[in-house]
Amino acid sequence: MIERLKQMLRVDVIDVEYSGDKIIVYVPKDQVRIAVGTGGSAVKAAELVLGKKIEIRGR
Repeated sequence: MIERLKQMLRVDVIDVEYSGDKIIVYVPKDQVRIAVGTGGSAVKAAELVLGKKIEIRGR
C-alpha cells in the first residue's frame, strides 16, 4: 500500500495510519503541496483508485 501511495502521490511517504474508512498519509512538510496536487487532484485520483478517503499531513 505504501509503495502504491508513493507512486500515485509522487512524494516520500513517512508513515501511513488506517482510521476506519480513512487513510492518513504522513509526508515531509515541504512535499505536502505536491502530494495534494493542484486543486486536490492527486489526492482525489488516489482516493478513486484505493476506494478510501485520504488525508495528507506534514511531518
